[in-house]
Amino acid sequence: MLKQILRKLPKKVAKSDSSDSGRGDSGNSTSFGNVFQCTNVGSTISSKLNVVKRVSSAVFPSSMNAGAEAVDPCLSFKDVSNTQKQSLFISKLNLCCKVYDMSDLDKNCTEQNFKRQTLVDLVDFVSSGTVKFTEPAIAAVCKMCATNLFRVFPPKFRTSTTGGETEDEEPVFDPAWSHLQIVYDVLLQLINYNSLDVKVAKMHMDRAFILRLLDLFDSEDPRERDCLKTILHSIYGKFTVHRPFIRKSVSNIIYCFVFETERHNGIAEMLEIFGSVISGFALPLKEEHRIFLCKALIPLHKPKSVGIYNQQLTYCVVQFIDKDQRLASSVIKGLLKYWPLTNSQKELVFISELEEVLEMTSMAEFQKIMVPLFQRISCCLNSSHYQVAERAHLMWNNEHILNLITENRYVILPLVFSALVNNTKNHWNQAVRNLTQNIRKVLSQMDEDLVLACQRKFEEEDSGSGAAAAAERRITWERLEAAAKSVQSVDAAAVIVPVRSSTACSVVC
Repeated sequence: MLKQILRKLPKKVAKSDSSDSGRGDSGNSTSFGNVFQCTNVGSTISSKLNVVKRVSSAVFPSSMNAGAEAVDPCLSFKDVSNTQKQSLFISKLNLCCKVYDMSDLDKNCTEQNFKRQTLVDLVDFVSSGTVKFTEPAIAAVCKMCATNLFRVFPPKFRTSTTGGETEDEEPVFDPAWSHLQIVYDVLLQLINYNSLDVKVAKMHMDRAFILRLLDLFDSEDPRERDCLKTILHSIYGKFTVHRPFIRKSVSNIIYCFVFETERHNGIAEMLEIFGSVISGFALPLKEEHRIFLCKALIPLHKPKSVGIYNQQLTYCVVQFIDKDQRLASSVIKGLLKYWPLTNSQKELVFISELEEVLEMTSMAEFQKIMVPLFQRISCCLNSSHYQVAERAHLMWNNEHILNLITENRYVILPLVFSALVNNTKNHWNQAVRNLTQNIRKVLSQMDEDLVLACQRKFEEEDSGSGAAAAAERRITWERLEAAAKSVQSVDAAAVIVPVRSSTACSVVC
């Protein structure tokens, strides 16, 4: 009886082993395999297990998998069934959370290449359209992106104090860009996913995530800033709930740049985003948007590095004026407030922007600021820097600006006439003198009587100022002569006193 039972025992164990292996319990097959030899059925099941391997839950937490069984990330998407592709996608995302030091190419070279290939597989899988961005997948993508992208930049060692890159400086490229670029592609695919559940996604792309994303705009790599520009614009369009927070956060970055550091690499890219954002503002403009113009955009003219982002800044300002022409006078007042006095290149930038703003300015708004405006333009016409003088003269070729001047010529001509006359007589540059002559001809054709009246007034003031200057010189010389005589008398007294004391000393002796 006992022998019969023992004969039957191996057959039952083999059956149990096969059934357990068929259910995918690798632990049972391993324990019994140490005691009994593997049968043909066991080897077949083992070969199937090589296709889809189970991974320990200690490597990939169950919160990421959300009930789905984790798959070995080394496998290809072609080697697994459709039901397991989603689990493989999450497993590969978790594998890519490992960050390597890319500054040393010889260190962890194999691991770096494997990670890059895994990232490429992820992008291909996402681009194929078969991925479903469920909540575990969204969480895994955000975790992988945060781990790879969010980092502290090294201190800036640039010698330039202009803030950010200049035309003379070569851009700095991040050695980890081969990985970062693919990570940005995965994040962009997630944001642009058509069936993305925004309510679920915003739980993972929260305010903290957006703040860290905005910090990356200070990267010295222009390729990274360009990717960030696209991603932030997509987030702004997709997540409407985050729009006020993004505007406020960008304003804070601008405040810090203008009033504290004057150093930031991504101002131009952020302004480029806001150029399209401003064009989508609804009318009438909210008070928040007006404050953004007056407190953030206009003060951006203050830093020395305004030439780097002036094109984007001008576009934003013009978009505001296009929305509400009543803002033109506020913008021009801001330009006059921050007008450079000793930086000729910056002055050229201001004149170019001023011309674009004046093209959008209505007559009513122009009349509010025309006196201080043309007092400044008069100084530019008289500038010893020939490029500034030329650029100020060329503004008069603009048809809209010339119409504004024509309608208000009785106020404007007396403000600029003396500068034109002085240019004709005294400016060192022949091209500037020729431009001045052309403007005087245009003014004569506009209103010859007014020009003659300004000429007479200038001659009277010039002769009167000449007589006053001569009288002032005479008084000054008289004061100098009186002061010289008083000094001479004091010096003579100082010399005589010691002589008398020495004489008295000799007599006593």
